Amino acid sequence: MQKFLTMTALLASTAFAGPALAETRVAVSMTAFDNPFLTIIREAIGAEAEDAGEVEVAFEDAQLDVARQLDQVNNFIASGYDAIIVNPVDGNSTTAITQAATSAGIPLVYVNHPPGDVDALPEGVSFVGSNEIDSGTMQTQQVCELLGGKGDVLVMVGPLENHSAIIRTKDIHDVIATPECSGMTVVEEQTANWNRAEAQDLMTNWLTSGVQFDAVIANNDEMAIGAILAMKAAGMNMDDVVVAGIDATPDGLMALASGDLDVTVFQNAAKQGQVALQTAISMAGGTPAERNIWIPFEPVTRENMGDYQ
Repeated sequence: MQKFLTMTALLASTAFAGPALAETRVAVSMTAFDNPFLTIIREAIGAEAEDAGEVEVAFEDAQLDVARQLDQVNNFIASGYDAIIVNPVDGNSTTAITQAATSAGIPLVYVNHPPGDVDALPEGVSFVGSNEIDSGTMQTQQVCELLGGKGDVLVMVGPLENHSAIIRTKDIHDVIATPECSGMTVVEEQTANWNRAEAQDLMTNWLTSGVQFDAVIANNDEMAIGAILAMKAAGMNMDDVVVAGIDATPDGLMALASGDLDVTVFQNAAKQGQVALQTAISMAGGTPAERNIWIPFEPVTRENMGDYQ
């Protein structure tokens, strides 16, 4: 089993004389340590712990395993942590996690990937993330503008059970259904599971099959980059196709700067991690939190990408 990665910030307060503050212990279960976007969230949680002082944060890797993640949460509870942060592997499998934490009276904060009951979370549970209705909508509206409202589109989807992937894909179809974008047609749509290598293989298969297209809309930057790698390997001119991703990751911004990627949407991973830990600490101290805490998406193009690098 992946061992704990522990970060402890024990900064003595010099602002006033008196007894030392009690340390707050927060445990975090991440979907996967090897996901570049989630790494930003994890590092932001650690950095916020250092800034906060008197906070111990322990991380565990769920390795994309729902059962492993539930076991981790139960171990956190047994170990007496003051609050728990979970980046869910599967939003539809969070009921047991919520029940375990609330039964133990331990504050629970979901981050980035919403639980299935995000709109009906019980007291003591909060979600910090971004509203996915905005992400795919902003992305596809930019693609529509670049295509002049018409063209054939390939869609790369995240994991089929993933809430973000489901909503981002629905956003694509909703925008295409609007009058100004109704000349666009989705000719192929398949999952590549957020993964660059899987997206590269999928794009290669589409190219081999001879499918004709004007744009590739991917649910995240990693899949968009995988598509780009396949197209460049096939000798395609990237000026002839519009490619869109989501997240504005460092690699996504590099692809945007090079001219290979045309559109991305900034999801503030660092802010999500920062606010998730702030919320967990606050709840551990007895302060109630809002059920949903939204971190806005922001569209990124070559014209404004300097603001995000």
